[in-house]
Amino acid sequence: MSDSNKTDFTMPSTFILLGIPGLETAHVWISIPFCAVYAIALLGNFTILFIVKREPSLHGPMYYFLCMLAISDLVLSTSTLPKTLSIFWFNSRKIDFKACLTQMYFIHCFSAMESGIFVAMALDRYVAICDPLRHSTNLASPRVAKIGLAVLLRSCMLILPYPFLARQWPYCRTNIIPHTHCEHIAIVKLACSNIRISSYYSLSVGFAVMGLDVFSIAVSYTQILRAIFSLHTKDTRLKTFGTCVSHLCAILVFYIPRIFSSFTSRFGENVPLYFHVIIANVYLLLPPMLNPIIYGVRTKQIRDRLLRLFTHKGT
Repeated sequence: MSDSNKTDFTMPSTFILLGIPGLETAHVWISIPFCAVYAIALLGNFTILFIVKREPSLHGPMYYFLCMLAISDLVLSTSTLPKTLSIFWFNSRKIDFKACLTQMYFIHCFSAMESGIFVAMALDRYVAICDPLRHSTNLASPRVAKIGLAVLLRSCMLILPYPFLARQWPYCRTNIIPHTHCEHIAIVKLACSNIRISSYYSLSVGFAVMGLDVFSIAVSYTQILRAIFSLHTKDTRLKTFGTCVSHLCAILVFYIPRIFSSFTSRFGENVPLYFHVIIANVYLLLPPMLNPIIYGVRTKQIRDRLLRLFTHKGT
């Protein structure tokens, strides 16, 4: 370990991930909830994809966006959890430099993509509630595909400079990353040169993606709530608002841990390092696990199809 701690290299062949610094002795115990969360995320998201594919009645904009969200969650959790569990179980801490940059790209790219999908889902709810007669026309399948492609391209292009910028810095201090995965800011902090370009660019992307997306969602739901409260009967208002509850819950689960982690990583100098790492894992693992549960429980159509599937198998 001492040989890799202080080295005279500009391009390390490998990085060493420490896991959760300060809690190394508890790694095996921490792996139990991590593994359970990953298993639930895999099962839940594959179930969503299976049900939507199997049921022609669910082939609509809302469920197409939900499938995009499920795929994004699967990629996001799979890009981090297997390596994290290998650290916890087998003390397999080494990761190739290129593999580290690839993991970093996937993490940030699909996080940005998930944020864009939530904006698209908010747009779908807005059109469905505020202009229901034109919903099928405005959000026909070709347009949904174009929205999904735009979200993917935006994420890929905005995050593409991350690995290229990280690759150009000289790493002459250490190749040890005090984290469970290759997060962008955790990597560039190891560089022994001025990393302002990387830091400012990541901050700009954070504001551009998360700031604009949260603003767009807020505007959409302001209009949605205005339309809901203008409805004549209380039952109609409650029923219409109920269709948005699952989406609002998923939005809160996605954005709150991310915003909290972003603030603590940049301004929480007195916050213990292990707390930073745990929060960074929470915002990557919690949404993939909870999204299928939230939508499966709150969306009547998915719940009914799932119950029908099990009932049919039972009979």
